[in-house]
Amino acid sequence: MRKIAISDGDIQVSTRQLPPEGPEPKPITPAAKDWMLFLGFAATVLTMPIWLQPLGAAYPDLLQKFAIFGIFAIGFNILFGLTGYLSFGHAAFLGVGSYAAVWSFKLFTMNVLPAMLLGVLVAGLFALLIGFISLRRAGIYFSILTLAFAQMSYNLAYSVLTPITNGETGLQLRGNDPRYIDRAFGVESVGLPQTNLFGIDMSGYPGFYFCAAVLIVMFLIAMRIFRSPYGLKLRAIKSNQNRMAYTGFNTRPYLLGAFVISGMYAGIAGALLAVTDPLAGAERMQWTASGEVVLMTILGGAGTLIGPFLGATIIKYFENIFSALNEAELASAFSFLPPPLQEFAVTIVNPFVGEGWHLTLGVIFMVIVIFLPGGLVEGFRRIGRLFRGRSGKRTASQAEVQPAE
Repeated sequence: MRKIAISDGDIQVSTRQLPPEGPEPKPITPAAKDWMLFLGFAATVLTMPIWLQPLGAAYPDLLQKFAIFGIFAIGFNILFGLTGYLSFGHAAFLGVGSYAAVWSFKLFTMNVLPAMLLGVLVAGLFALLIGFISLRRAGIYFSILTLAFAQMSYNLAYSVLTPITNGETGLQLRGNDPRYIDRAFGVESVGLPQTNLFGIDMSGYPGFYFCAAVLIVMFLIAMRIFRSPYGLKLRAIKSNQNRMAYTGFNTRPYLLGAFVISGMYAGIAGALLAVTDPLAGAERMQWTASGEVVLMTILGGAGTLIGPFLGATIIKYFENIFSALNEAELASAFSFLPPPLQEFAVTIVNPFVGEGWHLTLGVIFMVIVIFLPGGLVEGFRRIGRLFRGRSGKRTASQAEVQPAE
C-alpha cells in the first residue's frame, strides 16, 4: 500500500507492507496447549539422564528421587493448590504407602505392580479416614489436625505397631519371607530378592524409567483434574467457599475427594520408594517430610501443573548434589581467579554449600516468596511476557517506520 504525505510543500510517498491475503491462522485451543505441555513434560522427564549430565545429577538413584518426590508434590498440589487447604500431615500417607508395598513384597510377590496397587489402596483408605475428621475444620485448625494425625502415625509406627512396622529398625525383606505368589509359580531367589517388573530388575536406569513412566501418568491425571468441572469447583472453593455453600453446593464431598486423591498420590510415591529401596521406616512419616513437600509446592508454584515438579527437583538437587560440595571443589571451581581473589571467593561461598546448603535453600525460598509469590512458574511467565512485549514493540515499530521513496 502506498501512503502520500504532504509536508512543507514536499510530497513523500512511503510504502507499507500489508499482510498477505488469506485466512487468518487459527488460535491454539486450550486442549492443544495442554497436549503440548504434556508432551513437553514427558520428553523432559524421559531425557533427564541426558540434560542433567552436565549438572552431575544423572545417576539413577537421584533421578528416581526426582520422579518420586515429583509425584508426591503434584499430588499435594491437588489439595493445596486447588482448594487452598494446607496439610502438614501428608508424610503419613507416604509412609503408609511404603509399609504396604514392603508387606506386599514380603507376603505375595516381588513384582512391583501388586505393591503399587496395595500402597495406593491403603493410603487412600487412610486418607479417607483422616480427611473425614480433619475437614470438619478449615484454615489453621485443619493444618494442625493433619499435623497431629501425622505425628500420631509416626509414633504408632515407631513404637506401638512394632509387630507391623518393626519399629525403629524399619520393615525389611528377609530370605524366609513367604512370598506366596512367587512360590506358587516356582520363582526362587538366592539371598535377598530384587524388586522386578515381570523379570526386569527395578534398580539403576530401569528403575528410573519405571518411576518416570508413573510420574508421566500421574501428571496426565492431574492435568485432567485441573481442567475438569471438578477442578473448577475446587478452584471456586478456594476462591470463596462461603459463596459456594450459598449457591447450594455441599463443598465437603469435593474437599474430601481432593484430600483422598492427594493422599493416594502420596501412597504411590511411598510405594515407589519401596520399589527402588525395599525398606520402610517411620522416619518417612515425620513432620519434616510433610514440611518438605509444602516447600516444594510453594517454591515451584502452587496451583500450577509443572511447578511442584520443579520445586521437588530443585530441593532434591540441593539435598544430594549441592550439599556434597566442599572447600577443595570450590577452590577448583574458582581456579581461574588470582590466588587472593580465589581464596576470598572460597571463603564467601563455602558457608552456603556442603552442610550449609539449607542456608542457600532458605535464601532462595525467601526471595521466591517475597518477589515471586506464584513460585518459579510465575517467574518464567514474567520472562515470557517480557520477551513477547519486546517482540511486539519491535514488530510495531518496524511496521510504522518505512523507507520513503
